[in-house]
Parts: sequence; C-alpha cells; structure tokens
Amino acid sequence: MQSDPSLLPAVVLFLFAAVLAVPIARRLGIGAVLGFLIAGIVIGPWGIGLIRDVEEILHFSEMGVVFLLFIIGLELNPGKLWRLRRLIFGTGTAQLLLSASLLGAVLMASGFAWQAAVIGGIGLAMSSTAMALQLMREKGMNRNPGGRLGFAVLLFQDIAVVPALALMPILAGGGIRRSTGGISR
Repeated sequence: MQSDPSLLPAVVLFLFAAVLAVPIARRLGIGAVLGFLIAGIVIGPWGIGLIRDVEEILHFSEMGVVFLLFIIGLELNPGKLWRLRRLIFGTGTAQLLLSASLLGAVLMASGFAWQAAVIGGIGLAMSSTAMALQLMREKGMNRNPGGRLGFAVLLFQDIAVVPALALMPILAGGGIRRSTGGISR
C-alpha cells in the first residue's frame, strides 16, 4: 500500500475539524453525524476553502463508510436477523415500493421520462444505513421497537441496492434509445 505524503495535511485537518465540530454539535443537541457534516461544509470549497479539491480526498469517505459498516456487521447477531426477517422483508419491501412509487410519480409529473423517474424514485427512497444507524445509536433509539423497525427497513434497502443497480443500465438503455431516435448501442 502506498501512501501519499501530500494527504497528511488533509488527514490532520479532518481530524482537527472533527475534534472541534463533534463536541459543539453534541452540545447543541444535533449529534455527531451532523457535526461531521457541518465540519465538512465549513472546511470544504463552499466554506472557508481549506479543502479545495474534493475529488482528491473521496477515498477518505469511502474508507469511513466501509469501517462504519464493518463495525455494524460486527454487532449483528444472526439470531436477531432471523427474528427480524418478517420486518426486514415485509416492512422493508413496503417502504421501498411505496416511497419509490410516490417519488417516481412526482418525478414523472415534473417532466422526467419514466425510466429516469423509476431510477430517481428508487434512489431517493434509499437511506444511508451508516448515517441512520449512527443517529439512532446516539439518540438511544436502536433498542426500542421503532429502532428495530428502522433497522429492518435499512437492512432491506441495503439488500435491494444490488437489484436496483442491476436495473439501472436496463432502464438507462431504454431511455437512451428512445431519446436518440431509436439508435441503440
């Protein structure tokens, strides 16, 4: 693994911003996740501009999400997953289908092609498992019935990402052919 010495200042800046922002966010009652988000806005190109090229540092965000999902995986109990299977597949399916349908209908009514509306509806119906679970944990919601229901929906969304991603090229291909006068790849 090669390291890039020019990234060290960015890492130090991220850590410094987090050390400042998270306690302030918690004191304000908005939670650590929003503290990280606010810190990113402040130091980013649309804030004071300490980080100018977002593309160069995107791998930090990917690593962070991977580590957070790994920690969530360490905490998962297979027995708990089995007990939640009806919630995962029942409520999760209902949430995703209803939300994607409503959002897709809004997009179609806004003038998007049906293919784009389906893709957009599915994408907008998904939640960030990493962020949602962290917020639920901070608020103590992960142990109550509503938290279990939210966890089940999030887990189903994670499962549904694979078929949704497989569907995108199919729908995009249909949209491209139609919009280019029948020219296909």
